[in-house]
Amino acid sequence: MNKYITDFLEYLEIDKGLSQATILNYSFYLKRFAKFAKEHDVISPTKISKELVHQYRLWLNRLLSAENKNLKKNTQNYHLIALRSFLKFLIKIDITSLEPTKIELAKQEQRQVDFLEGSNLERLLAAPLNTLSPEIIKKRDKAILELFFSTGLRVSELCKLKIENINLKKDYPKSKTDFIENKNNLSNKTGEFTVRGKGSKVRIVFLSADAKYWLEKYLKIREDFNPYLFISHDKATKNRKEETNITTRTVQRLVQKYAKIAGITKQVTPHTMRHSYATNLLINGADIRSVQSMLGHSSITTTQIYTHITDQQLRDVHKTFHGLHKKRIL
Repeated sequence: MNKYITDFLEYLEIDKGLSQATILNYSFYLKRFAKFAKEHDVISPTKISKELVHQYRLWLNRLLSAENKNLKKNTQNYHLIALRSFLKFLIKIDITSLEPTKIELAKQEQRQVDFLEGSNLERLLAAPLNTLSPEIIKKRDKAILELFFSTGLRVSELCKLKIENINLKKDYPKSKTDFIENKNNLSNKTGEFTVRGKGSKVRIVFLSADAKYWLEKYLKIREDFNPYLFISHDKATKNRKEETNITTRTVQRLVQKYAKIAGITKQVTPHTMRHSYATNLLINGADIRSVQSMLGHSSITTTQIYTHITDQQLRDVHKTFHGLHKKRIL
């Protein structure tokens, strides 16, 4: 079993181009299954049966974490999804085993999506400029927040961006005043660039006029030769010879910091900005397939987590406006 699992993990790395983090997760889930199977005298993938998987699901459902809590349904499903993928791989290499379609996922509650809109979003985007930080940090962090909301990038994707990846128009305004006066004209001149996301899939993303403006402002005051778009500007980083990018943890911290400065009480993460981007598109009339493409989701089911938000929006509209004429007549 372990030999085939190793072959599968190598297949994910070489043929599928999955990240090391994803491969490590698959490795953990599948080695846990292999250990369980061995305890039930199953050491060959050809002996995997529906009954074995049933017992495995019971075991997962009763398994307690280090905090003495049962595994969440979505965590249990991650184990089963890894097993299904492994079984599909076995078919690919002509090993007879259990049919992957016979593994059903556990039902789970609809995922809740946190997002920002209205004044909360505006205060967050403005927060970097309302601090006493050095000018380069203000502009960098402002550009990061605007880029998140403009593109819906994952935090890992944003951190890996290099300056050469970004397409900024040369005819961009030279001052903030010029920007404000010509904003209507610039709204149709959005830059665009490609980003390599999960599974090495490439997609196109678009820069808003605001994101372009602050990116250019930030890049203009950079005096280094680091090829990455966003970098740390502390003394420790300056003394390093290697060219490093800003870390995902740093970006997570700065988003949380500015949310606090903006007076937002709920937890805000880089993924909250991604949710805000998607929700904003859908509420303003974008179709779900387009949003799926812009987010880089492989499956439409992933994008459908946002539909309950737009459904609520429709319910609110109906409640506010439906029957007003009838009430006036009565």
